[in-house]
Amino acid sequence: MSPAPTALGAPSGEGWASAVGKEIFMQAVRLHEIGGPRNLRVESVPDPTPAAGEILVKLTHAAFNRRDFFITQGLYPGIALPAILGADGVGSVAQLGDGVAGPAIGTRVTIDPCLDWGANPAIWSKNARVLGMPRDGTFAEYITMPAANVHPCPEHLTDEEAAALPLGGLTAYRAIVTRGRVTKDDLVLLTGIGGGVQTFALLFAKHVGAKVLVTSSSDEKLERAQAMGADFTVNYKTVERWDKEVRAKLGEPTLVIDSAGGETFGKCLDIAAYGARIVSYGGTAGDAKIKIFSLFWKQLDVMGTSMGSPADFAGMLAITNAGKLRPAVDEVIPMTDVVAGAERIGEGKQFGKIVVQVG
Repeated sequence: MSPAPTALGAPSGEGWASAVGKEIFMQAVRLHEIGGPRNLRVESVPDPTPAAGEILVKLTHAAFNRRDFFITQGLYPGIALPAILGADGVGSVAQLGDGVAGPAIGTRVTIDPCLDWGANPAIWSKNARVLGMPRDGTFAEYITMPAANVHPCPEHLTDEEAAALPLGGLTAYRAIVTRGRVTKDDLVLLTGIGGGVQTFALLFAKHVGAKVLVTSSSDEKLERAQAMGADFTVNYKTVERWDKEVRAKLGEPTLVIDSAGGETFGKCLDIAAYGARIVSYGGTAGDAKIKIFSLFWKQLDVMGTSMGSPADFAGMLAITNAGKLRPAVDEVIPMTDVVAGAERIGEGKQFGKIVVQVG
């Protein structure tokens, strides 16, 4: 395990651990105060030790989520600092805590970032939370996790791809499969392609054979979405009425997955087919004003969703393995570039996930 640095990112060499009472240190990215990504710091912290029922994972890669950016700005409930951020990670089993039978030491694993979902698969418990604040997250060389949250990694994925999978894949799977009940006969509208969740939703929808239209303000993102299998694209900045363009190309969507909210959500209800399912997992554009007539007259099912249950995570891994699906990776950066990575997330420039090499 890594010695502590004498300066940012600079190991001091042998003998350091004995100088501090034989405590072993690792490198991690921590946030000490609110104020944006510039407050992220790479520093040395004590290595974690697995408690009973836990597994110590030696991480190689982690990945950003918009959640990490929001936390740096204070736009998240219950912020407790200092904290190691990061919900996504891949690595290998380094040590088993008391009472844990496996996976075996050395097994390549990925992490379910949703903790304490609870017994009801339909809704998470009041104690449920996401890894990476307040519990230390994956922007570190080592992490301890409950054994139930540690799973063998899909073998066809590289470490960089596997690190991109957990939170975005879990959220998308629950939105489009568990809640949205996607089928091969669906006409699917994915608003705002480019973030990790919507790119996974595209992969899952195409895996089952549905037709998919994606929207974006970036032609580059739309081209990448087409390369991933999107049947139709609409640039909502270059057309007079993007909702009319959706109808002209796709028809009336039978399933909509949206994270924007705002005006976009209202238009999604207006153009949806009779009996369509509308699933929301976010509101980056703010609260929505809707025409209630569309809701009751077309007998729409409007659903909210967040993260996913242990069964959802298992299902997400299964569909990823069955289809040999590969997450969209925007770029891979060293731990020392996390500030720039977080800023890129905040600007919405990425397509897919920004992955951080941590080990």
